[in-house]
Amino acid sequence: MEVKYETVKQTLRNEIIDGKYQINAKLPTESELMKRFNVSRYTIRRAVGDLENEHYIYRIQGGGMFVQDWQKDWTDIEKNKVIGVISTHMADYIFPSIISGIDSVVADKGYSLIVGNTLNNHERERQTILNMLDLKIAGLIIEPTESAMPNPNLDLYQQVENYQIPTILFHSTYPGFNFPALLTRDKEAEEDLIRYLFELGHTNILGVFQINDQQGVDRMSGMIKAYQDEEVPTTKANTIMYQSSDPIEGIINKVELMLKGNPTITAIACYNDQLATLVIRHLQKNGIRVPEDISVVGFDNYDMAAIISPNLTTAVHPKRKLGEDAGKMILKMINGQTVEKVKYYSPEIIKRQSTTIAPLHSKE
Repeated sequence: MEVKYETVKQTLRNEIIDGKYQINAKLPTESELMKRFNVSRYTIRRAVGDLENEHYIYRIQGGGMFVQDWQKDWTDIEKNKVIGVISTHMADYIFPSIISGIDSVVADKGYSLIVGNTLNNHERERQTILNMLDLKIAGLIIEPTESAMPNPNLDLYQQVENYQIPTILFHSTYPGFNFPALLTRDKEAEEDLIRYLFELGHTNILGVFQINDQQGVDRMSGMIKAYQDEEVPTTKANTIMYQSSDPIEGIINKVELMLKGNPTITAIACYNDQLATLVIRHLQKNGIRVPEDISVVGFDNYDMAAIISPNLTTAVHPKRKLGEDAGKMILKMINGQTVEKVKYYSPEIIKRQSTTIAPLHSKE
């Protein structure tokens, strides 16, 4: 079935070839074409973008669209070699390593990256995807925004799939789409972290998880499954759920209130290392020793995890390896090759100084 943009594209292409529009003649505006074909602005831009890539039209900033000399030999003109990368938090934490991994692979093949940052916000995600599409990128590598929540931008993902733009997702997927994905086994890794705490004698554990991302939901599920599998009463499991937009001060305050209300808690499992470092600082500031009084574990093996005192027990996120794999996969897809549907990473647990044997007073 021919998609709408192809209808627009083929109609305009045929009219140019048939001489309805002469070389260097100005074409109708986007608004006029939208009205003529009864389609969205994005559909017109997609059709026009293809025609521009195929050298049937050219655009002048602020001046409109014009007919290109389409009979000219354009074989020496280099194709677009820009790959778009969209992440939820571009400038800090684990994302620079992921982006660096991608760039280290694609740069050798002459591709450059343009990076968009959604701040885990759906409105920003929509605008970022539209901006990328306007640039006629060669491929997309996307971390879904608020992946555990309903996404109002699935229409754009559907258009990306319909137009066969090489696209890879990482950290999460969306049901109903066929994009290849790079995923960490978050649930299983969190199970391992909680089991390790059980081995140290901790049964009253506080889990603090970001639940508007699928990673956080999976990690929380991993904690509960560890309790079930090890037959530790789930009544001893305590959880705090938050969203990425929640102020960090409020999250820390909830942790403090939970500890005051339940003094039998001897360990805290944090959604990630970034949160874990802040929790440790708050505990130490209030005279609570880590790990003597409370053990703390994180997730991701952030650079700071090995530097803070005490250094942090955590699960290893593949980071740069994930980026390198994403770069290799997107290049294969751009070249029309088949790639594996899903690639999984199993995070290794690193045991450091932020965890120790549970205090004697916690034994029942």
